[in-house]
Amino acid sequence: MPKLPPLAAIRTFEAAGRLQNFSRAADELGMTQAAVSYHVRQLEDRLGRALFVREKGRVRLSETGLRLLPAISSAFTMMGDAFGALSDDDADILTISAMTTFGGTWLSARIGGFQLAFPDLAVRMSMNNDLVDFDSTNIDVAIRVGRGHWPGLRAEFLYRSHVTPICAPDFLIANRIERPEDLLRVERLAPNDPWWASWLAAAGVHIVPPPRRSGIELDSQLQEASAVQAGFGIAMMTPLLWRAELDAGRLVQPFDTLYQPGTAHYLVNRENRVGVRKIERFREWLRAELDKDRHLLPDALWQPLP
Repeated sequence: MPKLPPLAAIRTFEAAGRLQNFSRAADELGMTQAAVSYHVRQLEDRLGRALFVREKGRVRLSETGLRLLPAISSAFTMMGDAFGALSDDDADILTISAMTTFGGTWLSARIGGFQLAFPDLAVRMSMNNDLVDFDSTNIDVAIRVGRGHWPGLRAEFLYRSHVTPICAPDFLIANRIERPEDLLRVERLAPNDPWWASWLAAAGVHIVPPPRRSGIELDSQLQEASAVQAGFGIAMMTPLLWRAELDAGRLVQPFDTLYQPGTAHYLVNRENRVGVRKIERFREWLRAELDKDRHLLPDALWQPLP
């Protein structure tokens, strides 16, 4: 590993370069302007090239300084995060971001069990489908849907995405739905969604794509479930997330065929927070809860994506 210049000189350069002002850097660092100039000059002598252009009592970064500053600033940010994480690791609040449907169904119904298992931890959960920016929020863990490739993040596979038509029992009876092709003549939520064509093809109905038609389009399965239970149609939904409603007979799944969109659910957190107690306890608890549901789905849906 190459020998680095003195850390004090590097820190002083970062502040002076970021602020483009030696006086302001001195105030931020709690030193004199002369000390800032000394450390900057020390670093320039070490490198053998100028980091600042001095002109008319002002300074601006040289070409070398412009190249060096982003990497130095990023390094200090990462160090700050690492030391900050040490003080947060023992914090008693676990903040979770979950996809709207998963968070509002499966996770919400079980999160109380995590609280009982770890009474010293408080839980905050936000639900939306936006991609979480861990760098600008206080989110500890997130449930994401995708292929599992997010640089700088640990993504642990949970299960493969899957959907199938689900409706209310009265809707099934009233519309005499007995075969997959019967779905072409009934009210379907988001009828032009490509998932319908893919599911119909998987079920042996080779009309791809189905004829376009007008219909209701909603933002999440939570909204679709309300419309479906009110008898307004049949929707593509994830049976794992609606097990309670299916078991109680409030919803029905007419066919066994499942369509897999090619994505999966993942538990995600920053790599530099692997090992943090509250994150690891939630990870272990989530895995154990999902294992209880393994019998509900084909084994293939519990296998990671290739």
